[in-house]
Amino acid sequence: MPEEENFVHRLYNSVLKEPWPYWVGAVLLGLLNISLFAFKGNPWGITTTFAYWGAWIFQALGGDVSQWTFFQNAKNAKALTAGWLHDGGTMQDLGIIVGAFLATLLASQFRIKKIKAAKQVVAALVGGILMGYGARIALGCNIGAFFSAVPSMSLHGWIYTIFIFVGAYIGSKILVRYLL
Repeated sequence: MPEEENFVHRLYNSVLKEPWPYWVGAVLLGLLNISLFAFKGNPWGITTTFAYWGAWIFQALGGDVSQWTFFQNAKNAKALTAGWLHDGGTMQDLGIIVGAFLATLLASQFRIKKIKAAKQVVAALVGGILMGYGARIALGCNIGAFFSAVPSMSLHGWIYTIFIFVGAYIGSKILVRYLL
């Protein structure tokens, strides 16, 4: 019995506690992208759903987005009227959030950290807004604009790839100089 318990403990640690090799993550993400494409008919994307969430919240508060240009597209208009429970992107995004949280908990890596300075909060808010805006104008985040677009040989994916490296370089210099 001790050998079996030892095996289960080692398996638990290797799957849930320790980091996976990069190639395992790459293969699993590739298979996920292929599966999503096969079942949904379009590649993996994240940020369009955020636009839907904003619209649904705005409508819940009494606003009307049905005449906005974005929702004149048949696919976007259908998603708007169907609601969040019938949106596959919403289920994927919620799955990513819940999955990341569970993975962090299972790996015993979840920590609530004290905010050291107000400038961290301001930097996080400004950075989040810039990233969100950039993701929408780039036709997606690192998933839609890179992970799904580059293998599809989409020009915007290759342009995104170049500028994500430029942005990361500039952002790291700003971070080190002014915030750390």
